[in-house]
Amino acid sequence: MTDPMPVIQSLLSGLPIFLLHLACATLAWLAALALYMWITPHDEFALIRAGNDAAAISLGGAAIGLAIPLALCLAGSVNVWDIMIWGSVTLVLQLIAFRFVDFLLGSLSARIEANERSAAIFLAMMKAAIACLTAAAVAG
Repeated sequence: MTDPMPVIQSLLSGLPIFLLHLACATLAWLAALALYMWITPHDEFALIRAGNDAAAISLGGAAIGLAIPLALCLAGSVNVWDIMIWGSVTLVLQLIAFRFVDFLLGSLSARIEANERSAAIFLAMMKAAIACLTAAAVAG
């Protein structure tokens, strides 16, 4: 049987860095999501509380779109600044995705408020696509 001490020592020495990076990534994600909700013209939580599926789809797409690049950044980060800087870039790209879809479809916020799921699904998929491309660029 092998000695478990090296594994335990590795865990104990790496755990503080792991927790710090995870906490920073989570805070960056929450801050970016909060800023995204503040900048968008409609109140996602109020709409979701009222049963608006389109708002839930749109906000869920934003949450995933912000998390995917941060996750890959977290996997390859060398320090906390990596996470914070790329979290900011990710937010900007998600806002651009929102504006791009708004440009393509027109009146995106009004469509989400009207519970138009087709617009929200398209927006969520565009956010996921941007997130995948951003994540690959961050990881590359």
